[in-house]
Amino acid sequence: MKIVIAPDSFKGSLTAKQAAESIHAGLLQALPQADYELIPMADGGEGTVQSLVDAKGGTFQNVDVLNPFGETVSARYGLIEHGKTAVIEMSAASGIQFIRENQTDPLAASSYGTGQLMLDAMHRGARELIIGIGGSATTDGGQGMAAALGVRFLNKQNQEIHLGGGGLGDLDHIDVSQIDSLVSDTHIRIASDVTNPLVGPNGSAFVFGPQKGANPQMVHLLDENLRHYAAIIQHDLGKKLADYPGAGAAGGLGAGLLAFTNAVMAKGIEIVVDTTDFKKCVENADFIITGEGSIDFQTQYGKTPIGVAQAAKAVSPQATVLALAGHVGEGIDPLYKLGIDAVFSILPGVQTLPEAIEKAASNLSRAAENIGRLIAETTMPPKGL
Repeated sequence: MKIVIAPDSFKGSLTAKQAAESIHAGLLQALPQADYELIPMADGGEGTVQSLVDAKGGTFQNVDVLNPFGETVSARYGLIEHGKTAVIEMSAASGIQFIRENQTDPLAASSYGTGQLMLDAMHRGARELIIGIGGSATTDGGQGMAAALGVRFLNKQNQEIHLGGGGLGDLDHIDVSQIDSLVSDTHIRIASDVTNPLVGPNGSAFVFGPQKGANPQMVHLLDENLRHYAAIIQHDLGKKLADYPGAGAAGGLGAGLLAFTNAVMAKGIEIVVDTTDFKKCVENADFIITGEGSIDFQTQYGKTPIGVAQAAKAVSPQATVLALAGHVGEGIDPLYKLGIDAVFSILPGVQTLPEAIEKAASNLSRAAENIGRLIAETTMPPKGL
């Protein structure tokens, strides 16, 4: 019997690797002779670097960078495939966690630190970058990221404008002549499920700006500035990005990556599936065990469990896909038509959130053991034969 264990992290308690190990420990109690494959997974959001480094036996690299407000912080990214591929979460350098109540300027917040991470990875030899672009503190259209790579954003006096979305209104022209030469030799994949355009009522400023501290006046200014920025990009670089699906992701970092690099967009789970050789691993599998902290109606929209299920069924349609979660919410019925065969809560009874987080590993192992016993009972020859 072949069982593939491929969970995402259980946020706040277990990394994807720890979750996989906990599931494995429980299943071993009931199915000690099974052939197991453990593959930590992610969907491109928080935890993707950890999951891919764990899955591929990679390493971490720490770099001093500028956070969105110009303070020096230490951020890390992952190197896999002998350093040829770097896995970067933009939130590590430019994330919303850097926003502090008494020290926030949504107009000045910059993605410069993300560009520093990219540049460091390229100069260490990485020629493929996977960039997860969720959880940003910025609405600068990726201007800061591009500036770190060597792009110059100039006003009518040929002087560099300020970093941040608030300064984009002064932009007159863009000079890419000094962009680092390694950028053109590097393949970049953007891991994002966000389809918002850069500007307009569904754009970056209006949809995401308020959660980054922007008041209504700031939101309108940022949207106007991003529209102006997109027009300059179209004029100077020939790329039309204002309405491009996904260009508004991470404060417009999607647009910046598309404008100044050869980046392509893809769903996060699809990138992880491809990078981990998941489809090859699930060939001839009998059971696939996946899961994450919460499974609900949102899971169908590209979250790890559904991505794992669909990728597994495409290769091994005979396999049974089981999902484990700390919280099972409403609206999960569509999951059963999309590849997940059954969903299980790992909680043994009523627990507070702190208790559930503290006991996540043991709860996961116990639930997996019970599932293993059910599998053993239904797949093994009747006792006495």
